Amino acid sequence: MLPALLFQVGEKVLNGGEVNFQEAVALSRLEGSDIPFLLALAGKVREKFSGDSVNFCSIINARSGRCSEDCAFCAQSARHRAEINVYPLVSTAEMVQAAKQAAQAGAHRFSIVTSGRGTGEKKEFAAILEAVARIRRETGLECCCSLGILTPAEAEALKEAGVSRYHHNLETSRSFFSRICATHTFDERVKTIRITREAGLKCCSGGIIGMGESFAQRIEMAFTLKELGVDSIPVNILNPIKGTRLADQKPLPPLEILKTIAIFRLILPDKELRYAGGREVNLRDLQVLGLVAGINGMLVGGYLTTAGRGPGLDRQMVADLERTLG
Repeated sequence: MLPALLFQVGEKVLNGGEVNFQEAVALSRLEGSDIPFLLALAGKVREKFSGDSVNFCSIINARSGRCSEDCAFCAQSARHRAEINVYPLVSTAEMVQAAKQAAQAGAHRFSIVTSGRGTGEKKEFAAILEAVARIRRETGLECCCSLGILTPAEAEALKEAGVSRYHHNLETSRSFFSRICATHTFDERVKTIRITREAGLKCCSGGIIGMGESFAQRIEMAFTLKELGVDSIPVNILNPIKGTRLADQKPLPPLEILKTIAIFRLILPDKELRYAGGREVNLRDLQVLGLVAGINGMLVGGYLTTAGRGPGLDRQMVADLERTLG
């Protein structure tokens, strides 16, 4: 019955229809030799609605650690004891230089990311705005920011400086959020997403899978992102860090990760579905199958507190699939 449902859903989505929550949950039960059919279908949907290109982005961890929030997964929380580099906001020149290095590595977008609940002190926010203007002027890269919870005035200032997209993850579903964070609410995260869109910014928002949530709760998050009109969805896979509350969380099986990516593609057929942190550790040699399953964006290089792999390997992976960069 499940393979029959797969083909029914595939035909509906390819013809412009929408998968519903119950269908998505049913597809999550596919096992064994049925999984490659799901991945191939998701790839077909990606090809029809999003084309063959793969977009690379890169980030700088511009302010690290000492975050007041208690997100269970995060090494930068002051409430955890993870061994990370802790430092204040780096200089504007350092942000610009990192962007130039990202451009040389083949990135199309560059994001300034800071730890903390919000944008920080006024002088720090001013330095970020200056960095954005210089990055746009000196590199031509699309510029993004991920600075925490925003006010409408801050969103307007970012847009005026040259930011085209703001990143603010939901992290997980509404029904699971209280298990992950108690210092701010799910609705506060949703409010920031709406503020960015009202300011005319595109929005990048996704979450982390493998934190103990059910498959249905992952699907719940995907439908929330769809309702919010998010443009780009980063899929992070938990890479447990010693010293955090999720340090002992059991990793997801690679095929479950790939099923999640494929079902996200069916729910969000025309959006940018982006590989983010944790893929190297959790998928290992199966990373390429994420692109088969619908990935059309990738965060390359290092992440916030963990290492990635060289962008050259990712460029080769895209080329081997006869996909294009762009």
